[in-house]
Amino acid sequence: MKKFIKISVIASLLATSVYADYKDTKTKVVDKTFNTAGAMLAYTEFELSGEPMAEGLGLDLDTLDPNAINQPTQFDYTAGIESYEYSEEAMYALNYQSKMGPHLVNGLLNAKRGGDMTSLAKRFIKFSQVTGNDPSILPLNMHPTALPYIAGNPELATKPDMTIVNNDEVVVYKDGKEIVIKTAVPAYLRDYKTLAWQDSGMDKTFNVAAFGAALLKDTMWAQDFLGGMHVIENDEEVEATSSTMDHDGKHALGVSSADGVNGAILTELAWERILFMQEKLGFDGKNLNAKFTPSYDASKPVWFAHKVAVTEGEANGTKSIASLKVTDSKSSLRDTWQVLWPISEFYAYSDQRVNNANQNPAFLSVFDGEPFKNAPKKNTDSNRSNDIKADDAFSVAANVQNLMFENISTIHFDKKAGTLVDTYNGKKGSTVTTYDAAYSIEALRIFQRAIDALPVGYGSADGAKSLESAQGKEALSLIKTQADFLVSKLKGKDGLYANTYDIAKASKSGKSVGTQFAVVRGLTAAYLATKSENYRDEARALVLAIEKNMFDKNIGTYVDASKEYTPYSIAAVSGGLRDAINHLKNEGAEKESALELQNLTQRFTSWFQLVVNGNKLNEGAQLAEWLLDSGEFVKANDLNDSNADGDNVPSIVSAGGENGTAMTMAGKVKLSK
Repeated sequence: MKKFIKISVIASLLATSVYADYKDTKTKVVDKTFNTAGAMLAYTEFELSGEPMAEGLGLDLDTLDPNAINQPTQFDYTAGIESYEYSEEAMYALNYQSKMGPHLVNGLLNAKRGGDMTSLAKRFIKFSQVTGNDPSILPLNMHPTALPYIAGNPELATKPDMTIVNNDEVVVYKDGKEIVIKTAVPAYLRDYKTLAWQDSGMDKTFNVAAFGAALLKDTMWAQDFLGGMHVIENDEEVEATSSTMDHDGKHALGVSSADGVNGAILTELAWERILFMQEKLGFDGKNLNAKFTPSYDASKPVWFAHKVAVTEGEANGTKSIASLKVTDSKSSLRDTWQVLWPISEFYAYSDQRVNNANQNPAFLSVFDGEPFKNAPKKNTDSNRSNDIKADDAFSVAANVQNLMFENISTIHFDKKAGTLVDTYNGKKGSTVTTYDAAYSIEALRIFQRAIDALPVGYGSADGAKSLESAQGKEALSLIKTQADFLVSKLKGKDGLYANTYDIAKASKSGKSVGTQFAVVRGLTAAYLATKSENYRDEARALVLAIEKNMFDKNIGTYVDASKEYTPYSIAAVSGGLRDAINHLKNEGAEKESALELQNLTQRFTSWFQLVVNGNKLNEGAQLAEWLLDSGEFVKANDLNDSNADGDNVPSIVSAGGENGTAMTMAGKVKLSK
């Protein structure tokens, strides 16, 4: 049983609820649609705004308990439990339960191993073995979604199996007292057969931004799960001191046995997605299956079409791909940066280059041939000019990453204007969407770190020896150019940034909450990448402008004229406030009240509670939650209690719809008083 011994740095600042005055704020779900690209981006921001942010402020993570609501402080609980766990839970809903895309059994990787359920089962058994598990740990009736569709209705197709298979108990903390509550364990926690989403609500279209957002979630969590090793005998986490440590019979991959096998499955899904992009989705303006190699330089552009319709087939008794058809042929900047960021994370995670002195030995163990193929020596030596196209995870990541960087820096970059543009379809467009230009800076920052062998993932702000590559230097130059454009062309007299800019007309329009916090993300990324204090000053000034112009004292959080939030705007606010807390808060002689740590953590907490959780059951953007890890449970004496932990986010069986709703994010919510 966890006890609250060490209090975080900010505990004294957040002794009481910071949104108690806003209990009459309503957050209405306008659209339940799950939009893969936006939602999974938001959940990555939630992950980074979770345990990593709380721990960075001094929280001992061992003091967190999902059943101790708002302890040690409300901010700690909001970030370290709710934000963090919602992020993980949604990944499982999409990857393992939804059936919102073809099954991994019918993927390219499994085809090379036999192409049937038996060959896939052997692969999963291998994952169990190398992570110190018995295969029985794996949930029953998983549907590993290899290639997620662009959107779907997350309402469940059938009622979840609520057969009670076990009883347990939880200890909750209320008014300083421990209360033991008897709980029931429903069958659906172990058997996913009844958790598929409504097939009729799926938009059966491939879009690489959706692939990229799912890839980003999978890679971030895989790095977390496989970033160390554990002692097989007692499951104790230990630091990996060598890449062969798992060969001694005492240690196994993963920071724990359960996390290890999960990380291996996520890595397999990530590999399948990027291999499919390499082999099937290249587009030259006329045809799919256009080939590209590590020597690609965009002189003859190949890109990923914005939308590719899928005709479903059936093989091995489940979903497969019968045919593909391009329905929107343009290259989109949003698609490009939403692949560049995660592919760079995966590149760094799988990096086997001999000149990378910073690589985690645990990651090298994952890609040493068991369980994942190692790369050809030509692709891991210090000479990039001799790289070859191959199908191992690192080689595929390197190939796709190079394509995305060459495209963002060439076909999406208007040199004369000094900015990235939204579209390319044989010629460049003239519109700049500020949100995408700003997030592109963060994608370029992660690319530069990955290509130069610097830490990414949770350590993306840490220093190390850089390889100082030519592409890395080019990325840094592009970061500076784009950040300067944002400040010089998009910033208004009120300090806020316009949503769009038309290069041809030199005109701009709109000012949304999502855009403002995306620019905070972009300017902070530029500061971290270039070390130029000017970008930090501009980001701080923008936070002050947001506080002055967009914080609604009646509603209790940030809103624009629409008072609406989508997954993309939710992502930006989560990430932007985290950047403010981590990098923009007052230091030394700085005295801006809005940038005091206390104010920033209060703003984060109230925003999350109002927009994500909501003030009443079924009001916030988070439609449902899984049991246990985020505090929800089923009372043994009241199976119908829809909100046992009292956070206004119901369990999946009580989240609306005929049969319930998956633990995902709504497509749109609207705030009102």
